[in-house]
Amino acid sequence: MTLLLNNDEVAQVLTMAQTLPALEQSYVDLANGDGVCRPRIDIRIPTGEEDRVYQWGTMEGGSAKSGYFAIRTKSDVIYEQEYGGTRTQEKYCVRPGLFCGLVFLFRVRDGELLAIMNDGYLQHVRVGADSGIGVKYAAAPDASRIGMLGSGGMARTHLESITLVRDIRSLKVYSPTRANREAYAAEMAERYGIEAVAVEDPREVYRDVDILCGCTDAAGEVIRGEWLEPGTHITCVGGRPDRTTYERVDTWLRLGTAPAPRGHEDWRTTEENLVYAACPDAEVWSRHASDRRTRRPPTEDNRARLVHLDELLSSGAVARTTPEEITYSERGNIQGAQFHAVAGVIYEAAVGESLGRELPTEWFLQDIRD
Repeated sequence: MTLLLNNDEVAQVLTMAQTLPALEQSYVDLANGDGVCRPRIDIRIPTGEEDRVYQWGTMEGGSAKSGYFAIRTKSDVIYEQEYGGTRTQEKYCVRPGLFCGLVFLFRVRDGELLAIMNDGYLQHVRVGADSGIGVKYAAAPDASRIGMLGSGGMARTHLESITLVRDIRSLKVYSPTRANREAYAAEMAERYGIEAVAVEDPREVYRDVDILCGCTDAAGEVIRGEWLEPGTHITCVGGRPDRTTYERVDTWLRLGTAPAPRGHEDWRTTEENLVYAACPDAEVWSRHASDRRTRRPPTEDNRARLVHLDELLSSGAVARTTPEEITYSERGNIQGAQFHAVAGVIYEAAVGESLGRELPTEWFLQDIRD
């Protein structure tokens, strides 16, 4: 049987404590050649409306050790708008407030489709876990103070993952809507027993903190390098660091880079995702700042020392060499290595607890060779 799992059922069985080691192991498998993935690929097609674009995104990967393969698919209409002085990317499927993201989990041994699951809850947990891994290996050992830009779901899973790898005692948060940032601060203070305050000025989030998290849906630059203080560790999802951040970061930790296709080593890319677009000269593209954004590791033009997670795990090297270093961590383009690992954890737990709806696997099979 093939399990159909919704977000509520995923949330019943998936914990951050499970996700952190599952992702680390997947990254080890990838580095050792036991796992494989490709960068995220987006297909974009103008919808005919002046500011909206259809986007189909996929990322996939699997491991001989885990015995699982998964592909995550997303079907969105995307557009951008100004909000609170920031340009944000908005998305929906069918109508605003609804989204279509699915993970298909397969067994490597015989190709069987084991599960289809919503990706919403999984998405927030796996992204938060990446930042927790970055903090584990690159933040100061005694880091206890967090500055948070953003107050949504990602800000919640980020704090959860970081509390599992550091003894967090205080939090400062800024987001454009006062009610949201104040509600977030109150919730986090109660949940984790820490001091948590909402601030009026985003610059305050940078002051006297050990870890700075950018958890926004911004389409442009989020991290302001001129405001960074010595010793800070940075993570950023949504948006990107500005040029000054690149100039000030001392050590850049990358969790991994997708391998090149077999026989085409020159095709290997460090880009976080690859975009293929219809009607490339259409006017609509000028309205999408995110279409021009990129995340890639530092080059020879930057001062940062680039290190990879597998180097730290295999050699015993460290990312942070002095207390004053400014460090930055990011996943790289290995999203595809995440979904089989985390979906496998979800599937096994869901089977054990008899969760989900069973669909006949025969529905997904045919006797005509494809």
